[in-house]
Amino acid sequence: MNFRSLEVEREGPVLRVWLNRPQRLNAISSMMLQEVGDLFLSLETDFETKVVVLGGRGRTFCAGADRKPPEPDQQVPSPRTDRERRWLDQLGRRACQAIENCDVVTVARIHGHAVGGGCCFSMACDFRVAAEDALMRVPEVELGIPLTWGATSRLIHEIGAARTREILLLCEDITASTAHDWGMVHRVAAAEDLDNEVDALVEKLLQKPELAVYMTKTQLRAYARADALGDASETDGDMLQRGMTSKDAGAKFAMPGSSKS
Repeated sequence: MNFRSLEVEREGPVLRVWLNRPQRLNAISSMMLQEVGDLFLSLETDFETKVVVLGGRGRTFCAGADRKPPEPDQQVPSPRTDRERRWLDQLGRRACQAIENCDVVTVARIHGHAVGGGCCFSMACDFRVAAEDALMRVPEVELGIPLTWGATSRLIHEIGAARTREILLLCEDITASTAHDWGMVHRVAAAEDLDNEVDALVEKLLQKPELAVYMTKTQLRAYARADALGDASETDGDMLQRGMTSKDAGAKFAMPGSSKS
């Protein structure tokens, strides 16, 4: 695949995927959402890859949605019909779902900030390793929109309803130490040791029997959904579109179809 917003490196059985818009702090464009979804879906038949590491180039993991007008290489065709617009509104949900459903084990490498959609990307991964000076934040409510992309249910499952309520309604910065205590990240390392910590975790995963790892990931995913009567995130795109046209949110988003901040 040829990507405009991602950089992909292969190291044997390890695929390193980099959000690659450092000039905008890896802010999420519609093009990035589409490429993230396409890449992780393609891994379903990539039997050479055993672990994927998702990181960000430059100073930060991901600053959230790009609310500035898109650069030429980040533009996607304008929707011609309401059905096409609805499909575009679901790009964020599809991208996160593709990460979560990926048959390969995924590891988020978090440095700098993981804001809004960047936090959603990381929470969709199986493991999260953060630099000790990293900050996570979900500011959607302050921007006048609900958190979508299926991320609310994902947060509740990973860290519980009480912590999720605090994160979503207070919109405060979450330090790496607090994120570790709450279960948002699995490992915390000094900034200069972040790659070593990620590599150590990757090496442990590679040493495990591949089929057992794959089947266990499938099992965990199935149990996570066992008590669900349905997938309410199917309408997240509709909620987002309605939220972004509200008086509170309308002036804060310059790019139609932007889904995170």
